[in-house]
Amino acid sequence: MKKLKLGMVGGGQGAFIGGVHRYAARLDGRFDLVAGALSSDPERAATSAAELGIERSYSDFNEMAAAESARDDGIDAVAIVTPNHMHAAPAIAFLQAGIHVICDKPLTATAEQAEELAQAAQASDAHFILTHNYTGYPLMRQARQMIADGELGQLRVIQAEYAQDWLTEASDADNKQAAWRTDPKLSGAGAIGDIGTHAFNLLSFVTGLGTQSLMADLHAFVDGRQVDDNAHIMLRMEGGARAMLWASQVAVGNENSLKLRIYGDRGGIEWEQENPNRMTFTRFGQPKQIITRGHDGNAAWTRIPGGHPEGYLEAFATIYSDAADRILGTGGELLPDINAGLDGMWFIRACQQSAQQNSVWIDR
Repeated sequence: MKKLKLGMVGGGQGAFIGGVHRYAARLDGRFDLVAGALSSDPERAATSAAELGIERSYSDFNEMAAAESARDDGIDAVAIVTPNHMHAAPAIAFLQAGIHVICDKPLTATAEQAEELAQAAQASDAHFILTHNYTGYPLMRQARQMIADGELGQLRVIQAEYAQDWLTEASDADNKQAAWRTDPKLSGAGAIGDIGTHAFNLLSFVTGLGTQSLMADLHAFVDGRQVDDNAHIMLRMEGGARAMLWASQVAVGNENSLKLRIYGDRGGIEWEQENPNRMTFTRFGQPKQIITRGHDGNAAWTRIPGGHPEGYLEAFATIYSDAADRILGTGGELLPDINAGLDGMWFIRACQQSAQQNSVWIDR
């Protein structure tokens, strides 16, 4: 298979998600990271690039987009791993340069930025891919197929939750990851944007259902915090199904507890991200079954035999491997795209509007 050349915007020294993207991109040997604008500070950008062995370092993403698109050996795709408010501008620059974009979620920090990015994506021949990495888990893809095949029957009840506790106290000023996430100008939202969009995307991806309306109760438990750190959301889905979504970053005892439970009139499935290699499936009136990763139904998205655990990085790598397939025109049909990003932005805005109006229903 052809190996693609990858660039990166953001993800320099001290960045968490940039490292995750780099691990994921190289796990299956589909990409070589050769260029980056890892920081707007030229010295820091150069130092970060040298530490990572990146050949070409830039301190400005516009310069990088222009230079790489002009090279015969320029990058095929770029990963955008900046804080939310800096997703749109670099993504637009690279799309306009004809370079494929792999962007972290949520799509942007504001609705205006999202619209500008959507217009650029629609006008470009380059692909736009959003890294909702939990859709890369083999069992979540199998669950999607089971539901599409009617094994659960008519869907009735969906329970999604994403609970963490790392923002239980006011953030230390030196905590880079917390600082931008709790600044509304940089993040655009709190828990609903950071982790709620993941839960919302996953329930939509697995069930195949669109959301017709939602009602949200958002709250900031930490004094002085300007964004939500806890959210309870009710959703009315297509086909009459009802869903509940809980997202919290102040739930003490929870590290990264993403769970999904889906029930139809013929059966139900239950899965949790912290134990991702097992999923339960129950047909009504029959004993509960345990489905494991690495067998028929999900083997196409696994790398090692069943019983050898795969997890977060492998699921993320599946997104990158699918991205390579889409760029080369050989697959990648399950990838989240600009439409998934716009769905997430509607979710954030609708939650905020509902909460501001004392938890009224907001229609799609």
